[in-house]
Amino acid sequence: MRVIFMGTPDFSVPVLDALVEAGHEIAAVYCQPPRPAGRGKKDRPTPVHARAEALGLEVRHPERLKSLEEQERFAALGADVAVVVAYGLILPQAILDAPSKGCLNIHASLLPRWRGAAPIHRAIMSGDPETGVCIMQMEAGLDTGPVLLREATPIGRTETTGALHDRLSAMGAGLIVDALSRLDQLPPQEQPEAGVTYAAKIDKAEAAVDWSRPAEEISRQVRGLAPFPGAWTLLGEDRIKLLGAEVVPGEGAPGEALDNGFVIACGAGAVRITRAQRAGKGAQDAETFLRGMAIPQGTVLGSTSGAH
Repeated sequence: MRVIFMGTPDFSVPVLDALVEAGHEIAAVYCQPPRPAGRGKKDRPTPVHARAEALGLEVRHPERLKSLEEQERFAALGADVAVVVAYGLILPQAILDAPSKGCLNIHASLLPRWRGAAPIHRAIMSGDPETGVCIMQMEAGLDTGPVLLREATPIGRTETTGALHDRLSAMGAGLIVDALSRLDQLPPQEQPEAGVTYAAKIDKAEAAVDWSRPAEEISRQVRGLAPFPGAWTLLGEDRIKLLGAEVVPGEGAPGEALDNGFVIACGAGAVRITRAQRAGKGAQDAETFLRGMAIPQGTVLGSTSGAH
């Protein structure tokens, strides 16, 4: 098929690769414009932009798609279908209508649960036992269109958003190739009214750990916010990011280190932190982290007092 690809972050790259490998003709790649990044604040192309250029594909990155001129440029590509995955712009109706077979979205949840911006984070933070990928026919509403294909996968007990993100990206790549190979045979399934939830964008205010909460909730918060923006707590005056956690037996004052191995008491139960990061350093497994920054038994995290 003649495909317009629309995506921006790392999550979208395996999908673009899969479409190329499957032999589809990529008419153009749309992504977000380069933005300032890194220490020099130089404009940096998005992951999809960089990958598309490496593949020798035409890249377009308009700021918006509302102008008649942009919509005419899009329609002039004469695409059979547009494949959209984590693109980052709302598509006006004229864009949705331009490809002869419409626009298909790869969404990282089991719709209608977790429509919106942060479905992977929210599934983990809410303790969902499973999530998955849907291939959806796009319409004007937010992730409201009929679903053509879906695939579910269990969420691991210690899985982070980063790990689940990579698994769902690969699943989405396989699923869209399957969908395009038999597009005319897939009956669109309208989403049920029951069970609709919205995955609000992650707010950095959600990242501070409140050790008075139950261990299960804290584990989900740490894993759901890893690697970005990263749940955090204070160790004395130092802010440390917590990037991996598992629930373990133990009890004590909330925030208290129950041993020298990063087991921390919560409001109910305890968690073992398995990965952490100091300011200005890279992420490290707990053992390596503790060699550089010991947290002795009895230390209290989350307050500037640091220890008993």
